[in-house]
Order: sequence, then C-alpha cells, then structure tokens
Amino acid sequence: MKLPVTIKSIIIETVCLLYVLLFVYAALNKLLDFENFQVQLGQSPLLSAFAELVSYTVPAVEFIIAFMLLTVRLRYAGMHAAFSLMVMFTAYIFIMLHFSPFVPCSCGGVLEKLSWNQHLIFNIVFVVLMLIAILLYRTNELPARTLNFKERLTRIGVTMIFSVTVVTVFFLLSEDTIHRSNNFTRRFPHHPTTFKSEIDLQYDSYYIAGYDDEYVYLGNSTAPLTVTMVNIAHQNKKQFVIQLPKYKFSYTAPRLLVKPPYFYFTDGTVPCIFRGSISDWKPSLVMHKKAYFSLIAPVNANKAALRVIGSKTHENVLATIAYTDSLHLNYTMLEKQIDGIFDTDGMLLYNAQLDKILYTYYYRNEFIIANDSLNSYSIGHTIDTTTQAQIKLAKIDSKKITTLAKQPVIVNKKTATYGNYLFVNAALIGKFEPKDMWKQASIIDVYDLVKNTYAFSFYIYDKGGEKMSEFIISNDLVIVLTGKYLTISKLRSDYYVPWNQKKPKQTK
Repeated sequence: MKLPVTIKSIIIETVCLLYVLLFVYAALNKLLDFENFQVQLGQSPLLSAFAELVSYTVPAVEFIIAFMLLTVRLRYAGMHAAFSLMVMFTAYIFIMLHFSPFVPCSCGGVLEKLSWNQHLIFNIVFVVLMLIAILLYRTNELPARTLNFKERLTRIGVTMIFSVTVVTVFFLLSEDTIHRSNNFTRRFPHHPTTFKSEIDLQYDSYYIAGYDDEYVYLGNSTAPLTVTMVNIAHQNKKQFVIQLPKYKFSYTAPRLLVKPPYFYFTDGTVPCIFRGSISDWKPSLVMHKKAYFSLIAPVNANKAALRVIGSKTHENVLATIAYTDSLHLNYTMLEKQIDGIFDTDGMLLYNAQLDKILYTYYYRNEFIIANDSLNSYSIGHTIDTTTQAQIKLAKIDSKKITTLAKQPVIVNKKTATYGNYLFVNAALIGKFEPKDMWKQASIIDVYDLVKNTYAFSFYIYDKGGEKMSEFIISNDLVIVLTGKYLTISKLRSDYYVPWNQKKPKQTK
C-alpha cells in the first residue's frame, strides 16, 4: 500500500523536527554544563582518551546537522548525517553495556535520568524513525538522480557500517591510549571498592609496619618498641613490646617493619638492623655499621634493599645488602636530573609475589622495577605527564648545606604493592576530573606491573576532613590509616584480579 505524498511529507517533517529539537537541546545542554560534560567523557571507558576532541566536536556537529535538517537543499544529506550520528550514539551505548571493562553510573547528556538500557531503547527508536524517513523521502527531492529502493538501502547499510566502525575504532584506540600511552586521563570504575570495617585506634601516632593474611601490624612513633596487632576479620587488638638487646646506640630514626614470620627493627642513622620472630618479639642484631641508609625494604630473612648515599657520587643510590655479606650498589639505576639527591627522592618497596624491588619517584612520572639483586631493571611510567622533576634548590653557605628553595611539585605521594599491581597515591589532578573530589578524597592509580599498563583509579575518602596518612594492599583488601582510624575495604574482582585467583607464570 502506497502512502499519499502528504502523509509521507508529514512523517518526514515530523522526524526531522524531532531530530532538530533533540540535537539543539542536547548541544545547548552540553555547552551550558560544559565542564561536567567533559568530566563525563573523561570517565567514559570508550572515549576518555579523546574526551577533549569529542567534547568540542559533538555539540558542533549536532548544531550543523540541525541546520541541515531545516534547510530544504541540505535536508537529505542532513538526514543521513543525523542517522549516522544516532547510530554512533547507539553503538556507543551497546559497546558500553557489552564490551566495556566497567559501566559508569550514568550515561549523562539530555537523558541523564534514564538507565543505560532505557537510553539504548530511546536511541534505537530514533534510529528507526530516521530510517523510515529516509526511505519515504520523495524521489523528486533527491539530489542528482532518482535512487531506487535497493540503492537507498545500500546507502543506509554503508552509513550504518561506517558509523559503527568509527565508534569501534574509537573504543579500541581509547583502550590502547588509556592503558599504554595515557594522556593523563584517569579511569574511575563505578564503586571499585566495598567498605568492610573501621577501627578506632584511639591515637594518631600509629603507622603501618606490615601485614599478613590475618593481621595488620602497627608501629608507634611515640612508643618505638610497641607493636599493635589488629585482627583484620574481627578487629580485636593485641599489643606486644619488643625486647631489644641493650646496645649503646643513639636511635634517631627507629622504624619497625614486619614481614611474617620475621620482624625488623631498623635505624639507618646508627646504622643497624635487628631481626626477630613475631612469635616472641626478641630480635638480634644482624647488621651494624655496614651502610647508612635512608630507606629499607626487607627482601627475605637475610637480605634487604636499601637507599644509601653512594661514596663515589655522594648521591642517592639503590643497594642490596645480605646481612652476613657486603653491600651491593647499583649506581646507574636512579637517574639524576638536577642534584641526584632531592630529584631522585622516592619510595622503596618489595613485591614478594613478583620478587621485585620497586622504587617510585616523588617528583616525576617514573617507577623502577628491578630484580631482587638489582642486576636488571625496567622503567615504568605513571599516567602523569611530569617527566622532569620540578624542584628548585638553594645553597646555604654558612651551614654548608643544600635545601629546597621552594615547595616542589609532588607527582606521587605514597605507594603500595601486591601481586601484579603497583598502587600510587597521585598528587596531581588529571584531565576532566571533578575538582571537588580532590578536596574530599585521595586518588589511587593502579598499574599492572606484568603488562606494564595503567589499569584504573579509585578514591580513598577523607576521614573527618583528614587525608589518609598510609595505605597498604593485602591481596584484595585496601587497608588505610587516617589519623586514628584504620579502615578496611575490598577491591572488586571485576576490576582487580587478586593474587590468589590467578598467578601468572614468572620467567627468570
């Protein structure tokens, strides 16, 4: 049955008008809340790497298509352009629902209150409406020559394939850019952690000394020989006093480290390392005066990684020491940019699951992954773009010292590691991030050390207006110390693969 020309015209005019209203309203909505629009794109798993480009392009294209639909001479081309754009929007939502590593809590835009599935249905309806309008378009209004029904279907098919391909390519390129060549765009999955418990420690002088599957071990800066064990499952506490042998040492920087079944009481200014069993908390001296150190990370019962001042260069150097043997230094691992002291300052960790020593710089976007002997290493990069340490030094001749002339730009504040992952408490805001979140939370960036990729980011919220002081990762648990509170959360396994679920094969 053939529809009268007037009915065809009414259908076409109505569909075009609906698209004009939709696109103009959508474009205005984006521009009026442009910062929020960019933030939403920045958090999109599909478009985050191209958020800036897309944020300017989409509203402009929507206005142009609306103009074309209102202009008789450009209408047919505008209908195909509108159809193509709506297919892209639909493909975007479909890929988001079925292939994205996570789905944001809102798809944003004009229909922000709709669920993702409802938005998908809405888009499909509009795609079908424009498809009908294109097929009904009067032949005498078509450009160049009359197209038969088969040719119109071919054009529509080509348009659909082109549109879906564009979105798919964006998705694939965005995934590669985010994970390997990031332009400082973070990816925040929806609720990646689940709160488990909170413990009031009564005092804010605690620090995290170590952990195992059952306990978190806390040291105390005001009572250096006191150890507090907090049961992760039941939140009860036990306290012990380290029975340190009596030596005439002047301790100025004592530090407790627990790596079950052993614990270590250290002071790099003496220098000394005591080692004992957590079964009785009675240590013995295993290293004295072999090397002054500013950082230490026990590797095993007989070996530790250190940061020392090299005698050849008088700069920071990474080293390993076997307690019964000599010191082994690697002079080339830490890269000097300015002075070799302040510019190479950072954090030292040992990853027991991968058997790797990790060093993350404070003032640049780099971390080092080395074997336990420091014989071989590789360089990883955080997603921040700060490659050069931004510090300024001042020499005080009267005291013969060099110090910082002003506060440096910190890139990485704190780190933790477990399994395949490095967790970095970032100090700088990325692209398209809500600034208010930085006032109420700390941002943790997660890196896959095996794949050498950025994985995702998540928030650790402040407690009573106070930022966290320390955090550790125990398999899939995030254990955070904020003031006098110890908070435990669980990482969701769809974003993070716990070590006990999947152990990659390691090559020597």
